[in-house]
Amino acid sequence: NVLVAGSAVYKAEDIPAMVDIWNEVVEDGVAFPQETPLDKTSGKEFFAAQTYCGVAVTDSGETAGLYILHPNNVGRCGHIANASYAVARSARGMGAGKKLVTDCLAEAKAHGFRILQFNAVVDSNTVARKLYESLGFEQLGVIKGGFRMPSGEYENICPYYITL
Repeated sequence: NVLVAGSAVYKAEDIPAMVDIWNEVVEDGVAFPQETPLDKTSGKEFFAAQTYCGVAVTDSGETAGLYILHPNNVGRCGHIANASYAVARSARGMGAGKKLVTDCLAEAKAHGFRILQFNAVVDSNTVARKLYESLGFEQLGVIKGGFRMPSGEYENICPYYITL
C-alpha cells in the first residue's frame, strides 16, 4: 500500500532516496527531458528550488516516489503550474502515481496556481496518459517528434492541462 506524505519542507535524509528515484526515470530516458543524473549536491539544490515537493511512502516507510511542483512560466502566465512525477521502479503499479498526482493537484491549488500543465508527456507513456485523463486532464494537442528517445528516434509529445 502506498501513502503520500508530503510537506513543504522535506527532511535532508529524504534527499538520497529522492535523487535515486529521480535518476531512475532520467536513466530510463523515456519520460523526462533531462539527460544528466542528479548527485546529492545538485539534487539538494534542485529539490530546494521547487515550489513544493511531495513524497510517496509505503506503509513500511520506504520512499516510493515523488513529485516536483513549480511555475510553468512567469509574470502573466505565472498562475500556470508545471509538475513532474517519479515513481521508483520497485513501486510501479502500486498506485503511487495516482496518489502523487492527486496530492499535487491539491498542493498546486493551495499554492495559488489556477492551471496545472504538463509540457512533454511522451506519447508512448500510456500509463501516465491514462492516469491524467482519468483525473480530468485534457490533451492540448501533439508536438510531432518533440521527444528524443534513448535510441535516437523521435517520438510525439502530448501536452496536458487541468483547471484547478
